[in-house]
Amino acid sequence: MLLLFDIDATLLKTSGVGIKAILDAGRELHGERFTADGIETAGRLDPLIIADMLRRSGLECSRPAIERVRAAYHRHLERWLRTPGAAYALPGVHALIAELRRQDLATLGLLTGNYPETGRMKLAACGIDERQFHVQVWGDESPYDPPARDHLPPLGLGKYRARHARDLPAAHATIIGDTPHDVRCAKAHGLRALGVATGPFSVDQLMAAGADRAVESLSDTPGLSRWLLSAESATA
Repeated sequence: MLLLFDIDATLLKTSGVGIKAILDAGRELHGERFTADGIETAGRLDPLIIADMLRRSGLECSRPAIERVRAAYHRHLERWLRTPGAAYALPGVHALIAELRRQDLATLGLLTGNYPETGRMKLAACGIDERQFHVQVWGDESPYDPPARDHLPPLGLGKYRARHARDLPAAHATIIGDTPHDVRCAKAHGLRALGVATGPFSVDQLMAAGADRAVESLSDTPGLSRWLLSAESATA
């Protein structure tokens, strides 16, 4: 089995410092005209978020322009994450990951809109070792332009195949995330979806988006580990 966890508002929260760091990066490069006003961020890919900010600010939105903001974002996020208490793991996360690793019945992975360098910084700031996630799919890995989150689940299955030298049925993989984007990208490719209402969306909203199951948090270690390690598309 393959379990693919989103990062922001699923495994951890960073008190908004991610967006603050992107804003600082854009303003370092472009001045105060750089804005995030009206930009949707929850569940979206970092390259798309930065592209939207550049457009909203009336700036060039080329790949080099996005990459310049990305490089500066990395530096500013490192500074913001040094703020005491800025980043923290969400309830149940450490216990659930430890239990899943103990049972050793699934490959743990990440499927996230984050860039790899900044996503890993967030995990480290929360005491979550990214090396325990043996399949990692990041927000800059879409092979298409424009990129979309829906492009990422097949990459996760492909990386599982490369690691284990065998195919995995899509129904034996689960995406765990806090937004309808996480749910929809899973269902678009036949994966299960576990919605977690630790972000801006409720259990009801995640179920309405098509989640196989939705929970208030990842705190129920026995129940969630049992469900995640089953091949059933049960709902609750």
